[in-house]
Amino acid sequence: MDSNTFIPQAFIDKMSTILPAHLNIDDLVASCRRPLRRAIRINTIKISIEAFLVIAENKNWQLTPIPWCTNGFWIELDEQQFPLGNSAEHLAGLFYVQEASSMMPVSALTHHFQGSAQSTLLDAAAAPGSKTTQLAAEMNNQGLIIANEYSSSRIKMLHANIQRCGIKNVALTHFDANVFGQWLPNTFDAILLDAPCSGEGTVRKDKQAMKNWGQGAIESISATQKTLIESAFQALKPGGVMVYSTCTLSLEENQEVCLHLQETYPEQVEFLSLGDLFKGADKTVTEQGFLHIWPQVYDTEGFFVASIKKTGHVESPQANKRLGKFPFQPAAITTKEKLFNYFQQQFGITEIEGVLYQRDDEFWLFPENIIPLINELRFSRLGIKIAEQFGKGRKSGFKCTHEFATCYGQQTTSSINLLAHQAREYFQGRDIHDIDTKNSKGEVLLSYQGYIIGLGKSLDNRIKNSLPRDLIIDKNLFEQ
Repeated sequence: MDSNTFIPQAFIDKMSTILPAHLNIDDLVASCRRPLRRAIRINTIKISIEAFLVIAENKNWQLTPIPWCTNGFWIELDEQQFPLGNSAEHLAGLFYVQEASSMMPVSALTHHFQGSAQSTLLDAAAAPGSKTTQLAAEMNNQGLIIANEYSSSRIKMLHANIQRCGIKNVALTHFDANVFGQWLPNTFDAILLDAPCSGEGTVRKDKQAMKNWGQGAIESISATQKTLIESAFQALKPGGVMVYSTCTLSLEENQEVCLHLQETYPEQVEFLSLGDLFKGADKTVTEQGFLHIWPQVYDTEGFFVASIKKTGHVESPQANKRLGKFPFQPAAITTKEKLFNYFQQQFGITEIEGVLYQRDDEFWLFPENIIPLINELRFSRLGIKIAEQFGKGRKSGFKCTHEFATCYGQQTTSSINLLAHQAREYFQGRDIHDIDTKNSKGEVLLSYQGYIIGLGKSLDNRIKNSLPRDLIIDKNLFEQ
């Protein structure tokens, strides 16, 4: 219990008026003062749940299943001694550190929406990437996810997490999410709107989360949320499903936002009940079928999740777009053949999905679903950069990217496995000396404990480091 956690009396008084009769305000305050349980989500794009459980058992990690997410687990370990974020498994993208309740929105979305390779989805407020990466795993890296983030400072973190997890079906955009209703009406098969909020539910991990708490701020945020949910609903296809979620507890930011949408579009809004999302969901389900998650019920953060179906067409405001020239061109067939032959000869990789585009000497793979949107939206980053071309004529060649390694490396028929101290040097950006390169020449995929961690260049008895400079971690790879 932490008495230093700041909880305003006005907040306590307000929660007392909206807390369900079967719950106790003292329990709410006590739970807000307790440290948050650590949780992880296994990245099934890179490893099966069963294989990861074997790793966890070997490391003496104590895992407890999270009821609403099949690949989510609470984890117990001594992070003072072995920081999760610096474990080999995290650096290789085998799992994502994510609070348990924040796994619920994607579970709610996939509960009512069955995606396919033809699906186009929007994550309207995507950073730092926990829900985008979860959604990509649920989609099995297929289809297209537009991951939008308004904050420019958070775009880099969003991309780094997508890259680490080996995700190739995401395009990043940087807009106020209000534009989507105007710019792309009736476009998305499913939308996740994890709206900016007052963060009342996050006090267990941030003791000062409610330092600036006040009713005026909540009402201002609520007005913003109502605008966002209207725009997202306009961007949703008729028949599509949208999940609205927050990490806060006040009704103004939750139920009232959803009811506002229903009042705005009474004929087109259908609330889908989440009461059967998992065993025990009935403990927090509201009369409308939303989940209003009080911290003491599941020992999590406070959270809110609503699932909404669009049953018919709605009008959208007229868009006034200004798009710059799209800087990519489809790659020539002969160039594509040469590049894909290089991947096969150098790494034994043959299964490469998507459409190949070129910008100057760079080669990018885009999800096929992006083609209709190329002239409709401006992208911060689109698909994955897989290679660069160098030289001319007979002296020309290709240089792969770290993204190619993280997305396709596990297919390789050959890699150089690093020992712990060598992998540590790799993540520190150093070349690796005195290593058996297996007579390999040129670019090689590097693995640690059987999982690809990146690229290097084989030079006699050393490996030249190809890790991007912005991914270098000085203190890394704490091993048990």
